[in-house]
This record gives sequence, structure tokens and C-alpha cells, in this order.
Amino acid sequence: MTARERPRASAFVYPWDVNGDPRAPERIAALGVRQATLASAYHSTRALTPRHPRHRIVTARYAAVYYPAGERWADRALRPYQAGDWAPGDAYAEAAEALAGAGLDVHTWVILAHSSRLGEEHPETSVVNAYGDRYPWAPCIAQPATRAYLTDLAAEAAVRPGAAGTELESLGWYGLQHLHAHDKTAGVGLGDAGHYLMALCFCPACRDGYGGQGLDADELAAAVRRALEPLWRGAADDGGWPTVEKLLGEPVAAATRAWRDGRARTLQESAVAAVRAAAPDGFRVLLHADPVAYHCGANAGVDPAHVLSVADGVVVPCAGGTSLLAPFAEHARADTVLAANFTVVSGMGGSPGTLAADAARARQLGATELRLYHAGLASDADLEAVRAALR
Repeated sequence: MTARERPRASAFVYPWDVNGDPRAPERIAALGVRQATLASAYHSTRALTPRHPRHRIVTARYAAVYYPAGERWADRALRPYQAGDWAPGDAYAEAAEALAGAGLDVHTWVILAHSSRLGEEHPETSVVNAYGDRYPWAPCIAQPATRAYLTDLAAEAAVRPGAAGTELESLGWYGLQHLHAHDKTAGVGLGDAGHYLMALCFCPACRDGYGGQGLDADELAAAVRRALEPLWRGAADDGGWPTVEKLLGEPVAAATRAWRDGRARTLQESAVAAVRAAAPDGFRVLLHADPVAYHCGANAGVDPAHVLSVADGVVVPCAGGTSLLAPFAEHARADTVLAANFTVVSGMGGSPGTLAADAARARQLGATELRLYHAGLASDADLEAVRAALR
């Protein structure tokens, strides 16, 4: 494959991978990528930095922005948190300048509906399940104040000086799955159906929303609890959406989807419109997305036709295979960006040694670009495998 035929590749990077390490920008560029997708707003994490001259572990204690937040947040209860000592000042701008100096295009990487600190300090914003448990990491995207916060955060964190585009993650519903530190939630296999039922929100806004769909919220919550009871005994039926329909009844299941899908779609429309209004001409807006619309999490469940009518393209998780690309390819235009996202960190389940073959398979299914997770976390051996694959 010639250089002209190779799909555009980008590596995900945190500001702390670059700042304080003068060799990092050239090391990333030497992978053969044309772009760095640099975090400007990110959730809490504990990250390894195996080559940094000053540290080996970075603990980002809470979800934060990596630049000085703007005046739009004055006097607002819901506002982004400034990063602490792990990314002080305008850490994003410092890293972006260094990466651009190495010849890389820089795009922002923005995490939206995922913030434990927001849920802890403003518990009323969180998803509430059918048992009354709150998910502090999961802001309810149906609530008007939360939607306004997420839309403004998308615009500000995406359109940073010098950025040529953005990739918006978690722009949809979040559920039980969290990958939280010391998570102890895998004792019972819930399957797709169980995770959907556990993600149904019963905050006041959602209770009213179900009412608008002809459902009584108390009766729905009781039905959800009854449907989940066999799963707690270990009798999970991982049949996906047909199982939800069987457990709740088709009309009730459809009504819950009508409420949730509508709230997710309109939020995505509003957030993308806000980014475009703030961005220069030619600025690319991509969403991290899953083509199964009722799925929750970092890769928001979407309707492929709808999301590709709103955004310039999608970033699709391919660590478990490339099959999720096909539903998006069916609705892609000539200028649609369809980026296949591969984990290239062996210790996190990635397979950098098969990247060339995986990328070729993704290209056959319609992928136009590659995303590599994650340049700062990977070992030297993993990075060498990436360099070989991209050559």
C-alpha cells in the first residue's frame, strides 16, 4: 500500500503525555500518524506514562477541562471543573503547540456526559435507576440544565485555538457500565437487555418524559424490577432488544425507546450545532458512536443514518472486531469520515501486532481513517508494532 493509499491515522494523547517531555511530539509523529487527538476535557483516570522523564503515574482525580474555562460559566451552578496539578494552567494549549510543531494536525478529544464529580456535587443531575440508586458518573441527558451544560461544554472544549476538528465522546446516555476504580459489578451477567433496563432513568425529568409517552413511571419502575429479578438469580437472557421487548412487552419497551432516543438525538443535534457555530470553516465534528441505538456508554448508541446527517462522521470501536463499521458505511456519503478505533496497548487487550491486517479489514468495510488508542499508554514494543503497521 502506498502512502497515498493509506488511510489517515490519528493517535489519542493526553496533555500530560507531552508536557514536560520534549521528545514526545516527535515520537508520536514518528509512528506514521498525521493527527493527534488531544484531550481537552476528560473524566477521572489513573494513567501510566512509561517514557515520561518526570513521572510514571498520573492520577486525574476528577473530570476536568485542561484549559482555563471561559466567562460563559459565570454564576452557573453546572460548570466544568479546572484540572488540578496533573494538568495545570492551559495544559491543552501547551501540548497542542508542541504536537503541531512536530507537523501533526491537532484535534480535540472531548468527554461529555461522564463526570463523577458533577454527580457527587450535584446529585440531582444523575441517572436514577428503577431501584432508586443514583449513578453519579452518569448525568441524565434529559434534564434541561444538564443539556445546556453539555452543549456549552461541547462548544468550548471542542473549539480550542489551532484545533482543526473535534471528537466528541459520551454524547448520549450513560448507564451502569462505568469501568470505575475497583469496580465490583461483574458478579452477575446482565447482558444487553439487563444493562438497558438498569440504564433506564427515573429522575423527575424522565418520569415526566415517560408520562408523555403514555406510561405511568411508578408502574414502569415496578415492571423493570420484575424484569430484572431473574437476572439477579443468574438467568440472564442475552438476546438484546428482543429480550427487552419480551420482558417489558413491546409497547412499553418501544415507549421507553421513544423517550430516550429522542432526548439523545436532540442533544447530539444541539451540541454539534453549538460546536459548528463556534468553529472556523472546515472544522470537522466526529462522534464516538455505536450503531446499536439503545446502547449506553462512551460510544453513544445512535441511529447511523441520523448521526451521519448531523456530524461529519463517527469514531467506531473496533477492538472487538470491525463489524460495527458496516451499519455506518451503509449511510456514508463521499465526504463522511468513518474512523475505525483500535486499541494498540497490549496490556489493555489491544493487538498492535495485527494492526495492518485489522486496518485492511476495516478499510474493506468502509473505514476511511484509523484511530489508535493510545500513544501515551503503549509500551515501546507496542509503538514499534504500530510504526511497522503504518509503514
